[in-house]
Amino acid sequence: MGNRLFQEARLFVDLAKNCDSYNKPEAVAKAKNALSSAWANTTPAEQEQLHELQKELDSLS
Repeated sequence: MGNRLFQEARLFVDLAKNCDSYNKPEAVAKAKNALSSAWANTTPAEQEQLHELQKELDSLS
């Protein structure tokens, strides 16, 4: 089934990358929260992917 928090983090980062500029600050904040929530409950491999997602998110801010 996979890690639900990890999957949600990926989803929120994807939504932040694809939303309009008006909604971007809120979408980025939600994605950051999702990344933070997922971090403690992931495997090292998932943490590596979360790190990459964080880099993508940082480039949006």
